[in-house]
Amino acid sequence: MTDALKRLSDEGVAIWLDDLSRQRITSGNLAELLDQSHVVGVTTNPSIFQKAISSGDGYDQQLADLATRGVSVEEALRMITTADVRDAADILRPVFDATNGRDGRVSIEVDPRLAHRTAPTVAEAKQLAWLVDRPNTLIKIPATQGGLPAITEVIATGISVNVTLIFSLDRYRLVMDAYLAGLEKADAKGLDISSIYSVASFFVSRVDTEIDKRLDALGTDEAAALKGKAALANARLAYQAYEEVVSSDRWKALEAKGANVQRPLWASTGVKDPSYPDTLYVTELVAPNTVNTMPEATLEATGDHGKITGDTVRGTYQQARADLDAVAALGIPYEEIVELLEVEGVEKFEASWNELLDSTQAELERLAPKEA
Repeated sequence: MTDALKRLSDEGVAIWLDDLSRQRITSGNLAELLDQSHVVGVTTNPSIFQKAISSGDGYDQQLADLATRGVSVEEALRMITTADVRDAADILRPVFDATNGRDGRVSIEVDPRLAHRTAPTVAEAKQLAWLVDRPNTLIKIPATQGGLPAITEVIATGISVNVTLIFSLDRYRLVMDAYLAGLEKADAKGLDISSIYSVASFFVSRVDTEIDKRLDALGTDEAAALKGKAALANARLAYQAYEEVVSSDRWKALEAKGANVQRPLWASTGVKDPSYPDTLYVTELVAPNTVNTMPEATLEATGDHGKITGDTVRGTYQQARADLDAVAALGIPYEEIVELLEVEGVEKFEASWNELLDSTQAELERLAPKEA
């Protein structure tokens, strides 16, 4: 099963699992994936935690203890999620050490209700880093307008960051700028910038889902011929933008001081349209210095029948631009699409978080000690 996954790793793509649960930790499944499936990192988000906590009984004892203490639901939720991230980070620590901090990392996201507020996001990021207390943690900050200055400030404190919910090429360039600005501030304060790491999570499948829906509505042969092309084109042009930044004098000055490149991370790589190959957003986004964070089903599909044929990104930029231009020529506005996807992305995570707060509150009430 692992030949394709090994080939993917050998091509410079770090394989991260887009999932975490206490059962996955305690059963040994996570350790097994590291050992057998070339997994070298883990990402989480509010939706993942909502699914894990609401569907498993591995949290009952901790919930009962928290209920006995009478903590607020927000505190309870942070104690639960940071415990899982801490335990996962410990499992991944050998990978972290072997790669000098490049991989072996676990991501945890700031409260999605803070997505558009800069100062609270910075404060929450510091709190999460302190609570987890592991060097191989990445704090996830959304790439909203309010998130951009927070990224700079958090990086400037020496905390490593996973920038999430990136859909737009212009926004991605601002994310890279925010990272470099944070490194420059950290360096000016005398911090060791060689210990700071970052990835930029560029979302893939949701772009096709939204644009394909609009192509279907047009109902023309020309529109049908463009289905399934926009997301790959968008991601490939993001890699072109990344190459431009890492060849700049600004980056080279930081690199000379030990700075680590902010790797592009392909997120939302599970295929939504069953007519597409289930490994589409893996095999067609192979490039060095990237991360692909996969749901377990995508990981298994890639290991089972993924065809890794080498770099499938560099050399495609002209065609990628042509594909996006062709979509725009049909009256499907790129800027409107990516803005909508960002708004929906924040709303989905916030809805999952609120649902998780409600279900956790119900469990705390159920498990609270009965008064005599």
